[in-house]
Amino acid sequence: MAPAITTLAADAPALSAANTGFMLICSALVMLMTPGLAFFYGGMVRVKSTLNMLMMSFVSLGIVTILWVLYGFSIAFGTDVGSVVGWSSDYVGLSGIGITELWDGYTIPVYVFAVFQLMFAIITPALISGALADRVKFTAWVLFITLWVTVVYFPVAHWVWGSGGWLFEMGVIDFAGGTAVHINAGAAALGVILVIGKRVGFKKDPMRPHSLPLVMLGAALLWFGWFGFNAGSWLGNDDGVGAVMFVNTQVATAAAMLAWLAYEKIRHGSFTTLGAASGAVAGLVAITPAGGSVSPLGAIAVGAVAGLLCAMAVGLKYKFGYDDSLDVVGVHLVGGVVGSLLVGFFATGGVQSDAKGLFYGGGPEQLGKQAVGVFAVLAYSLIVSAILALLVDKTIGMRVSEDDEVSGIDQVEHAETAYDFSGAGGGTSSRTTAAAPAPAVTQNKKVDA
Repeated sequence: MAPAITTLAADAPALSAANTGFMLICSALVMLMTPGLAFFYGGMVRVKSTLNMLMMSFVSLGIVTILWVLYGFSIAFGTDVGSVVGWSSDYVGLSGIGITELWDGYTIPVYVFAVFQLMFAIITPALISGALADRVKFTAWVLFITLWVTVVYFPVAHWVWGSGGWLFEMGVIDFAGGTAVHINAGAAALGVILVIGKRVGFKKDPMRPHSLPLVMLGAALLWFGWFGFNAGSWLGNDDGVGAVMFVNTQVATAAAMLAWLAYEKIRHGSFTTLGAASGAVAGLVAITPAGGSVSPLGAIAVGAVAGLLCAMAVGLKYKFGYDDSLDVVGVHLVGGVVGSLLVGFFATGGVQSDAKGLFYGGGPEQLGKQAVGVFAVLAYSLIVSAILALLVDKTIGMRVSEDDEVSGIDQVEHAETAYDFSGAGGGTSSRTTAAAPAPAVTQNKKVDA
């Protein structure tokens, strides 16, 4: 049995029904984030790509779940092997775990911990999909997800959270996934788009969101589910740390949304719904690694800085010419870096650990550790993701044809369209039509359909 599992010794902690129930609810909340992400991304693309965007998130629920049961949980959280990966035969197929066995040092079953972490593994590759809108074959995406979680996500999760993982042992603080989830996904997105190239018409054709209400719905579901994502990452409710994380999640998200909107008003003259939704997500991303280390006032600072910097960063794709379709790099990579590094400034030493940031009397040590974690994950994910994308592209092809991209990836890849307008406007009866006067002829004048 792996050392991460406690036995039923006399001094072992007892299973807590309250913590177990709480963690199952948090797991369901994190699962809801993937459909929320699908709606968020789906509303941001053009009509002809809506279903493909939804499917790129939804298919992760299927693929990653099976891989996690077969070997993913073992690689991420099994007995440490060289501080790089884990492996435990009891975790393969989840076949050697008893229903009452507890996760080491906690009062929840191993099964509950495994399913909670599964939901993180599911949403991380789904985040990447937003950078690839309009142009990736669905079969290529399925193969890429399979390879990516195996070679990138599972090992990185072990580095950051696994007992014996090298970043974990170094003391890098990542409460709920700033490095393992957001920097990991954002760097991967950048690596893939550098391989597959730009959309047809990038910087020439208008590529505005087709449904901002859908974007706002997705952002609301993400915000709601993120409370499980963050507060649940303490794996219980016994000491109040999860409650602080819950509060900080709300506070930082609000601050980031307001900062993004203020920048948008100053820079472009308008407060937009897309800006509000994007700012909220930027705050959620940034507080994810930092929320267990900072006070609510620190959370305001983390959120405000992230909202401002992410709003500035989304425009870099036009300056540098990389086509990050839905700003995964600008929001998730930049937000994850900001939140992770700000731990080194705003950590109070009085919440999840005694590590203090520079603004609370600490030295530069924690900031240095955070920087190592940030840039190690960023470099590894960027390089390996680009190699995997190149491998897929050279074997089965990563992109649809230019004609298929122009005509619409939904119809080509899924044989469906998001909206059926065939019955719209055709409901008048023959009697009404016959009685109606003929319309006047309008010359040289545009008539709206």
